[in-house]
Amino acid sequence: MSRLAIVIIGDEILSGKFAEENAAYAIPLLRQAGATVGRVCVIPDQIDVIADEVARCSSAFDWVITSGGVGPTHDDITYVGVAAAFGLPVVRNAEVAALFEAHGVPMTGAAGRMADLPAGSIVERVEAGGEPIVRTQNVLILPGVPRLFQRKLQALLPRFAGPPLHVARVLTHEHEAHFATALTAIAAASPAVAIGSYPRFEDGAYHTILTLESLDADELARVTDQVRALFAPAS
Repeated sequence: MSRLAIVIIGDEILSGKFAEENAAYAIPLLRQAGATVGRVCVIPDQIDVIADEVARCSSAFDWVITSGGVGPTHDDITYVGVAAAFGLPVVRNAEVAALFEAHGVPMTGAAGRMADLPAGSIVERVEAGGEPIVRTQNVLILPGVPRLFQRKLQALLPRFAGPPLHVARVLTHEHEAHFATALTAIAAASPAVAIGSYPRFEDGAYHTILTLESLDADELARVTDQVRALFAPAS
């Protein structure tokens, strides 16, 4: 099972100018594909911050997906930051330059920065036309525009394919304090099942959603029955 980190790059997210959409889209899709997301972070358009975060995630996860900062403007510095993460120079990539020029984008002036990639990067053009997917070591560099990000992530999903994750939910109106000790005991005795407890207040009513996840369908069913029994009426 692939373990991933998602690095969202953009001052516009941190300042609240735009809501973050790409990680919210990617997480459930990746989980459905059989991958796990172990880290999501939002960082500013600063080369040193990008380099530090990408290097950290690259060493800790199988794959890193970045979002944003691959356009032609002054604040598009993701390629430079990723290059710095691995101590690589930035060089003009002829394949990417030709791709853009074929779509009417001349590689002159600032626009040429879109073809300046970390040395040794692999261009993964998995669809016809448009901006490429660039891979530098285990870092997949995607655009930040949600429509483009989503399309390119869809094309990448097969590489993250893994065994399916089985999921169950239990809903109760009891407060967590009433069942926390018993739930902790079940979780400790069932390491193959990840159990989460999430209180909600909706329409003036309190309830708790308990989620159970496992790669083992039979184990999930067994533990789910144990959790449900916590809330079964006494006979």
